[in-house]
Amino acid sequence: MKGKVALVTGGGSGIGQAAAVLFARRGAKVAIADRNTDGGADTAAMVKAEGGEGRFFAVDVTDETQVEGMVASTVSEFGSLDFAFNNAGITHPSRLFHELTLDQWDEMIAINLTSVFLCMKHEIIQMLAQGGGSIVNTASGAALIPAPGQPHYTAAKRGVLGLTTYAADELNNKGIRVNAICPGMIDTPMVASWRESSPEMAEAVVQMMPGGRLGLPEEVAEAAVWLCSDEARWVSGDTMVVDGGMLNR
Repeated sequence: MKGKVALVTGGGSGIGQAAAVLFARRGAKVAIADRNTDGGADTAAMVKAEGGEGRFFAVDVTDETQVEGMVASTVSEFGSLDFAFNNAGITHPSRLFHELTLDQWDEMIAINLTSVFLCMKHEIIQMLAQGGGSIVNTASGAALIPAPGQPHYTAAKRGVLGLTTYAADELNNKGIRVNAICPGMIDTPMVASWRESSPEMAEAVVQMMPGGRLGLPEEVAEAAVWLCSDEARWVSGDTMVVDGGMLNR
């Protein structure tokens, strides 16, 4: 990936942070986007510690003007946009379907689905102009099997798979590959907050995990970076599950 440029949203912690560091380790220049300014700055420092070039952009990925500016700033800073990892997302405390409020629904859909559409839209515009690129979107195991107490999260992540497969089909033969990853329960700050809000349900899920442990952000990052790479040049429209085999049980 030497000389290539990667953009990672949600790069201030967890899977996004691990992916930004791994892109740098593979030789890519990395644009890190997050609304968490402290975490984003930390990731940029980690990228530089790997000997890479990194730049943090404070971005609200639900705001199209900011997303368009994020892509433009990445290209202005580094010259191109070769890899995009659309990874920003949130979770909420578990609740039953009929207890879900419209505000909670709207927030989840905006951050976990609409933001992916906005990022893809402007990434694709740039990649078409330059002749190609690779996009990876973070969905979830919840996109395949409903997450208990998470109706809106389940719906949003299944929507990410729909965007992924549609774009992969439309962009076939245009030099742009689009894939998705479906992480299981990963040891990230987002999952930690959910575990704190729903400890009994979370513990039951963890006990179902192969080996009784959570996955590591680095284990998911490896999959995302590989899908971006030329080693995956014949892979597009794919959904890669990275969950230690949980959905296979």
